Amino acid sequence: MKLAIYTKDSSVASQERFVTFEKALIASGNGIYHISTDDCVLPGTDMILSVGGDGTFLSAARRAGESGIPLLGVNFGRLGFLSENSPEDVLSALADGNWAVEEREILRLAGADVPGDMYPFVLNEVAVHRRGAAMLGINVAVDGVALPTYWADGLLVATSSGSTAYSLSVGGPICTPDTKVLIIAPIAPHNMNVRPLIVPDSALVSISTISRDGEIMLSADNRSAAVPSGGEFTVSLAQFSLKRVRLGGSSFVKALTSKLYWGGDVRNSGQEK
Repeated sequence: MKLAIYTKDSSVASQERFVTFEKALIASGNGIYHISTDDCVLPGTDMILSVGGDGTFLSAARRAGESGIPLLGVNFGRLGFLSENSPEDVLSALADGNWAVEEREILRLAGADVPGDMYPFVLNEVAVHRRGAAMLGINVAVDGVALPTYWADGLLVATSSGSTAYSLSVGGPICTPDTKVLIIAPIAPHNMNVRPLIVPDSALVSISTISRDGEIMLSADNRSAAVPSGGEFTVSLAQFSLKRVRLGGSSFVKALTSKLYWGGDVRNSGQEK
């Protein structure tokens, strides 16, 4: 196969484990080359390997873009939820053809106040945050129907893929990756009766903000920028999806238990008598 390798952290490429991994790929008959931007992806590429952690995977997803080239995460980071696969497992699966491609939904961020250099396509979540000390008011409408104003430190709109990322840390639900939903979740809400809301992935989510500060922070996955308070944004499903490579034997539930220790209980582990 023709494989493109993306590494966000240059120190990864100097690790002995990476050098061994790269040599093994070549020895198995694969043609490999390295990329840094989406412009570097060559015609005829069969797969992009994201080598690093989950932050690297999000950056690599931008490189894959609308190309339709499958993206495989190789874990050289810490948590590795999107990049859950060890180099050894990747080598074995590629050699045996023991892998499949799954579709992950992508969001499109739009609006006059979105910086022109901010990549508008998002795998995990779009979020607005307060930049100063003032509480943030967030007006949200779903398909034109206004919700009560959120008063909070911020708000995010996440995909099912993003349900185990930022959304999870603010109390959002866990969704399987094939669930066709969007999660609207406040960040540190200032009223206790506010809860995350699930809407269909076909929805158009409109967002505007109220703040005494002149600027707020807008983030899209691992990218962020200061934008004027009062700006309006829309979040909707993109017209393409990310093709993520899943190795044989891996599963979402297995990742939850091994990476996030879902269901872990010291009382049932034999560590406590």
